[in-house]
Amino acid sequence: MTPERLSFIKGMEKAGRLAAETLKYAESLIRIGISTNEIDQAVLDFILTRGAKAGPLGYHGYPKATCTSVNDVICHGLPNEYKLKNGDIINVDVTPVLEGFFGDTSGTFFVGDVSEKAKDITDCAKNAMLEGIKVITPQGTTGDIGFAINKYVTRRGYATVKEIGGHGIGRKFHDDPFVPSFGKKGKGDRLKPYTCITVEPMVNENDKPLKEFAIPDSSIMYYSTADGTLSAQFEHTILITDTGYEILTQI
Repeated sequence: MTPERLSFIKGMEKAGRLAAETLKYAESLIRIGISTNEIDQAVLDFILTRGAKAGPLGYHGYPKATCTSVNDVICHGLPNEYKLKNGDIINVDVTPVLEGFFGDTSGTFFVGDVSEKAKDITDCAKNAMLEGIKVITPQGTTGDIGFAINKYVTRRGYATVKEIGGHGIGRKFHDDPFVPSFGKKGKGDRLKPYTCITVEPMVNENDKPLKEFAIPDSSIMYYSTADGTLSAQFEHTILITDTGYEILTQI
C-alpha cells in the first residue's frame, strides 16, 4: 500500500471516529425544551475543543455547524429557536473536519414519547442504511446500494427520497459519486477501493413531491415533505476496501 493511500485511510478513520463521537454527544443533548440552536452551539463547541472544524459552517454560505431536521423536514434543517417538543423526532447531521479529512454521519432521535409511526419510520431508515451498506463491494456499483435500500423501504410501506442522496467524501465534503437510495443492480458508478462514500437514505411516509426552501445568503436548500408527514434519515461514512468495506462512523 502506498504511503498516500495509507495516509488517506488513517485520516478518514480519525475523522470518522470523531464524527461518531460528535453524533453520540449530540444525541445526549436531545430533550424536551432544548432549542435546535442550543444543540448546534454545543456540538460546535464539542468539535472545536477536539481540534477540528465543523464542515457545514460557511459551506456555500450555510450559517450553522450542524443540520437539525425536525419531523417533516427531510434534510439540511437549519438550527433556530425552535424548542423540541414531546413527540418530535429530530435528525442531527454532523461533519467534523479533522486534519483536512471530513467525517459525515447523522441519526434520527426521539424527543420524549413518540408515536408508533415515528418509531417505525425511524427503524426503517436505520435498517435501510444498513441494507445498503451490506451490499458494498469493491467494483460494485452505486446502483447495487440504491436497489437494496429502495427494496427494503418499499417493502416496509414507505418511500425513499430520490432527489438527494449520499456522495463521495474525503478531503472534500461532497465529491463523486452520487449514491442514490434507489437504482438497479450493476448500474451507476463503480465503487473504487480505498475511496470513501456516504450512505444516507432519507425515508418518507409517502412518495409525494418534496417542498424546497431557500436558506438566506446560501446556495444550500432545505427540504420537507409536501404534506407535513414524517421523514427520517441515518448516515454513515464508508471506506471501500479491496475486499469489502469499513464503517468509519460507528463507535
